[in-house]
Amino acid sequence: MTEALERTLADALAHLLTAVDTCDDEVLDPDEAVRWAEHTAHLLDRLTAADRRRLADLFRDTARREPEGPWRDALRQLPGSLGLDEDAHSGYCDAVADHTARLVAAVRDADPATPVSTCPGWTLADLVRHLGEVYRWMDHLVSTRATARVEPEDVPLDLPGDPGAYPAWLARSADAALRTLRAAHPDTPMWSYGADPHARFYARRLCFETAVHLADAELALGAEPRVEQGTAADGIEEFLDNLPYYAWVAEPIAQLGRDGAALRLRAADTGAVWTLTLGDGGFGWSASGTGPAAVTVEAGCGELLLLLYGRYGTEDSRFTVTGDRALLDAWLAATRF
Repeated sequence: MTEALERTLADALAHLLTAVDTCDDEVLDPDEAVRWAEHTAHLLDRLTAADRRRLADLFRDTARREPEGPWRDALRQLPGSLGLDEDAHSGYCDAVADHTARLVAAVRDADPATPVSTCPGWTLADLVRHLGEVYRWMDHLVSTRATARVEPEDVPLDLPGDPGAYPAWLARSADAALRTLRAAHPDTPMWSYGADPHARFYARRLCFETAVHLADAELALGAEPRVEQGTAADGIEEFLDNLPYYAWVAEPIAQLGRDGAALRLRAADTGAVWTLTLGDGGFGWSASGTGPAAVTVEAGCGELLLLLYGRYGTEDSRFTVTGDRALLDAWLAATRF
């Protein structure tokens, strides 16, 4: 299925189901509306977890492209009403558990003083400590249903004195965070530092936080990172969704100028495309390959994700760059984590 067909079908289904759900009783019998919705939910239950997460993301993209108002609000509720978010939430938790287990296994017997080249100035001990801090911070935020920011340094770490014990501490921290996340309903409203002010934000965010830091550890130990294609594609979109909410990149992006200039990411292994368009002191993005682009970078999905996070540079042979390389490099510098 082409990207355009997938998105068009998702748009059509989202609007149809929302129309059924919001239709006046005089226009459509409520019992009939329920039967339609239940039949659709039953069919969607047959999809794989990855496909259900993809459909939920497509529905959310449909909502984002609508103007503010009741119709957009109704569209945004669709993934939750169909149970897609619950499935996605659980899937993200599973991914966090897998990534953490791989990271712990990789660093357990490694020298904690090993430099991490992708995080200048850090050692493996620093990397593991940072990720454990993130687990404990997010555990605290979700367990308390935080309505405002709590600083990470205000959350107890119970950090061992010996860096050699950090991997086991990381595993315990991840287990605690995942128990909290799995127990939380994904639609629970709460503070977040990104685009989605609900508990589900943290499972998704932690999935990619862990995936990228697993890649950091693997690169530090001389291994080649492998990010699964579906995870990487979702991670690219999560990155682009949340980037406007990160205050430290707002000014650098605004200083890029070049209103109307487009940067395009093209996944050589899946055919997925993302187009980032500069303008109005920020940027917008779409999963579309139409229209001209000032610069295009092509590589595997996983490589593109790690490029966005600054783990690879554009000069790396993994990437094929056509067009304005200076604009691409300026974008990556402005959005550097």
